[in-house]
Amino acid sequence: MTKLTGRRAVVTGGASGIGLACAEALAAAGAEVTIADIEGAAAEAAAERIGGTAWRVDLGDTGALADLVLDTDILVNNAGVQHVRPIVEFEPAQFALMLRIMLESPFLLIRAALPGMSERGFGRIINVSSVHGLRASPYKSAYVAAKHGLEGLSKVAALEGGEHGITSNCINPGYVRTPLVERQIADQARAHGIPEEEVLPRIMLTESAIPRLVEPHEVASLALWLAGDDARMVTGASYTMDGGWSAR
Repeated sequence: MTKLTGRRAVVTGGASGIGLACAEALAAAGAEVTIADIEGAAAEAAAERIGGTAWRVDLGDTGALADLVLDTDILVNNAGVQHVRPIVEFEPAQFALMLRIMLESPFLLIRAALPGMSERGFGRIINVSSVHGLRASPYKSAYVAAKHGLEGLSKVAALEGGEHGITSNCINPGYVRTPLVERQIADQARAHGIPEEEVLPRIMLTESAIPRLVEPHEVASLALWLAGDDARMVTGASYTMDGGWSAR
């Protein structure tokens, strides 16, 4: 069983969904967890439940992160947003915002955390990517672009951090039962011209050999293992949890 007593962790988008499940798992293993989220009240409520601290942060405001110093042993880059549109209808400002939140901000947080991790000789960077970091789907140009970029960033961090005891890995889930996915159903129905009740069987789960949504606690279990000592030789990797989607 992974023990993280004495370790400090920061989880972005930690007030709900995958982030909350990761925060709960890390806290249960003994880590001191900071829940970073744009929803300040939700972050405070979640932090209170797990005995952690809250950090209200807007990851779309990358200028505010440029000079950040982040003193943490474990960084979980999880925060994300989704927007479903054909490329020709995709608003440029929305595209830029999504890349700031899901690619530029992870870069800035990694940049802020690496010096302290290097000094202590220990660091775990866990990037919650997606099967869309390895595969593409129509109408998701910004999300797919950001996640593909995150995969490359994660590998560079692995190469630069290895000699300092720092690992960097991606987790690549398929569709997870989260508010982010639930909000997509109406957008997917509109984009594909089908009823909402047909989105799961006809769009979201068609590529998965196991036709169900991933549960947040399943993703968190992998994040917990990657955070521990047993994974100290695991770095630069991308772990799919997609029910077989990427096996095609």
